[in-house]
Amino acid sequence: MSRFRERVERKTNPQLVALIKDLCGETRERGSPVWRDIAMRLSGPTKKRAAVNLSKIEKYAKKNEVIVVPGKLLGTGIITKPVTVAAYTFSRSAREKLESAGGKALTIRELMAQKPDGSGIRIME
Repeated sequence: MSRFRERVERKTNPQLVALIKDLCGETRERGSPVWRDIAMRLSGPTKKRAAVNLSKIEKYAKKNEVIVVPGKLLGTGIITKPVTVAAYTFSRSAREKLESAGGKALTIRELMAQKPDGSGIRIME
């Protein structure tokens, strides 16, 4: 059994396990490696999961860019650009600040439905 499969089977959150399996399935169907990359990052230890502040999105993202955070988006900092951010979870303040700047807050599953080929997506940790 592969190490990846062992890591997924140890997860106790059924929604996370289903998301990881769906991401891998999308990779097999479409041949898009970005979904596999996100699945690998989500399958790792919770302590190593990304926690990205809005200030980092403001600093590095371009206007109207699509960003994926394979972890939690936190509300520290300000954001002035309209960007689309898909994350596993959002803090309430991060979601409010992002939407007030004209951006969109999506789940990873929603983004996968909108962009099944994975093109134009940037992963940020």
